[in-house]
Amino acid sequence: MSRGLSLLVGALLLLGNAALAATWRVKPGESLAHAVAAASAGDVLEIERGFYVGNLVVDKPLTLRGIDRPTLAGGLRGDTLRITATDVTVEGLIVRDSGDSLKEQNAGIYIQPGAHRAVVLRCELSYNLFGLWIEKANDVRIEGNTITGKRDYQSSQRGNGVQLYNTRGARILSNNISFVRDALYVDVSHHAVFRGNRLHHSRYGTHYMNSYYNLWEDNDSYYNRGGLALMEVRDQVVRNNRTWANSDHGIMLRTLQDSTVEGNVVAGNRRGFFIYDVEYATLRGNLVVDNEVGVHLSAGSTRNVVQGNDFIANREQVRYVGARDEPWGERAGQGGGNHWSNYLGWDRDGDGIGDLAYEANDMVDRLSWRHPGLRLLMASPAVQALRLVGRQFPVLRVPSVVDARPRMHPHHPQWSAWLGRQYPHE
Repeated sequence: MSRGLSLLVGALLLLGNAALAATWRVKPGESLAHAVAAASAGDVLEIERGFYVGNLVVDKPLTLRGIDRPTLAGGLRGDTLRITATDVTVEGLIVRDSGDSLKEQNAGIYIQPGAHRAVVLRCELSYNLFGLWIEKANDVRIEGNTITGKRDYQSSQRGNGVQLYNTRGARILSNNISFVRDALYVDVSHHAVFRGNRLHHSRYGTHYMNSYYNLWEDNDSYYNRGGLALMEVRDQVVRNNRTWANSDHGIMLRTLQDSTVEGNVVAGNRRGFFIYDVEYATLRGNLVVDNEVGVHLSAGSTRNVVQGNDFIANREQVRYVGARDEPWGERAGQGGGNHWSNYLGWDRDGDGIGDLAYEANDMVDRLSWRHPGLRLLMASPAVQALRLVGRQFPVLRVPSVVDARPRMHPHHPQWSAWLGRQYPHE
């Protein structure tokens, strides 16, 4: 059979299957399990507004579409909804009240291995241990959902909002996730897109482990312990996100290679960036503002490009632990380095680039680590004079992040809008 004829036969079969698909109405008081059993692959179950109790298993390609937001409740045991077939769509349902066994990984919706191309749209998942558990299922799409965990449980006893394990091609889009352990937990999952999510009031907004070739874009992470944690990963793009008011770090990069982190706003966290064992990464165009520590840099994090970022009004711009200077800023004639709001140099030729190098880890910074009370005097003439003296006498100097050509002006003209967004104290 020729290739053209094969395509024609395939198209006719698809049209035939679509024509055979039926739409069924499920009314309050009727059994969802019976409706699933009676339906054929490709059918649509329209579920009317009502309260349906049970632990539903969908074992064939179906669409479950809620009409006026019906509720499927799991009775506080097991998984409320388990998907075992490919090509299942769940849309417009309230899915709640799973069990609470961490050992059994009870979830509002459990997408089990092989259930590829599952779609969960505009659902409300509440009071489940895990909102969605997705394991060895590829090309899933989770979009426009509100996910809230068992908020009366201690953080360590909760599950995650969305858990991805050993998946490829996931699309996690425009979800609002809160009061879970980690809003997004991503392990051994590759070629995924995380875009437009709001992640808050959890341990981590996102926790990546051992995952490659993922895009993290236009997300908000706030009021967590950590906004975004990338650990043991490579080939990531982290772009145009906002991570603010987290009690520990905004963005953690730990054992990361060959990745780009650009255009993010990191504001009001205890540590803006925590960078540990990072190589061959590019950090550019980020706004790091009003954090207690702008960047905590340690453990051989080197051979990175850090350029075009704004470091503004951080109580301590960089906390650096290392045996030698770490160069940031201009590479290969690409222009100036980063903007530092506490830079004390000048620009005599008016080219927008400071005439003196910026050193982020000088004697005054070291003294302030040991004696926190010194921070009250940071703007005083005496302390500024001490900083200048330390730079003139190398015997007083310690290894530092050095920006050879600091920019005099920030890239972000609206940086002041991010002042005062610190995490709430207990």
